[in-house]
Amino acid sequence: MVEFSVNGTKHSFDGDPETPLLWYLRDLAGMPGTKFGCGLGLCGACTVHLDGVATRSCQTWVSDLDGVEVTTIEGLSEDGNHPVQVAWRELNVAQCGYCQPGQIMQAASLLSETPDPSDEDINASMSGNICRCGTYPRIRAAIKLAAERAGQ
Repeated sequence: MVEFSVNGTKHSFDGDPETPLLWYLRDLAGMPGTKFGCGLGLCGACTVHLDGVATRSCQTWVSDLDGVEVTTIEGLSEDGNHPVQVAWRELNVAQCGYCQPGQIMQAASLLSETPDPSDEDINASMSGNICRCGTYPRIRAAIKLAAERAGQ
């Protein structure tokens, strides 16, 4: 039996130990915000936080979560007003929107580690998150806006 928290709520799992966290979240916990992209950890659509660190949920087994706090896009902010989410909306970052939960989770992790990121920091952190619509300039601008506001 694996016990962990998702967005502050305790969960336990005694199923197949190689169940990907992505499928647990979407199919068993009813949290569809975390998206399936490539299934190989290469696109970033499935990014969640494990104890505050951005992690690909498609490549994380539930059996590895004992005692871990998982935060999904649904739990990033109770009211959807995390500084990154606010900046995303204000700058109309999303185009199709599919990759945005993973993009936002990666950006929030970056800002928790690097409160005033340079373009190079943003590029390095966000390089594993693919946006097929090409909204990269707006993503970078939103991260800078969120950082600026958090530093005020």
